[in-house]
Amino acid sequence: MLEAIPLKEGGTFIHLSYSYAYGFTAKLVMQAYLKTLGSDKVGFTVIKKLPDGKPLHVRGIRGALERNTVCYFLAINAYLGALSAPPQQQLEKRLRDWFASTEGYPLQLHKLEQNEYLDMKRKEYKRQQVGG
Repeated sequence: MLEAIPLKEGGTFIHLSYSYAYGFTAKLVMQAYLKTLGSDKVGFTVIKKLPDGKPLHVRGIRGALERNTVCYFLAINAYLGALSAPPQQQLEKRLRDWFASTEGYPLQLHKLEQNEYLDMKRKEYKRQQVGG
């Protein structure tokens, strides 16, 4: 759920909440992902510092939830930031701004290089426009 409340200073307070639930099959798939392809993925919470001073980040489902939450936040920022651009330029601005903001968290959010990401999202957008 997304709620927005205007503030007196001209800003907006945004409250985002969501729940995460899945069935038995999805649970098995998620567990398999977290033990294989997603085994090196981490969240943002630091559990403790290792003897060498490096942080140990949360993993597993909590790490996945933290990554998703940050991605949603960055998507909202990119969407709102692109509203100042002419309509025909908003999509490209949103995509580029979102990607740039995720690169600020490479340990948690880097998946693709920028050109790969932009190509994938442009194709996805075109498919959505033709209804399939």
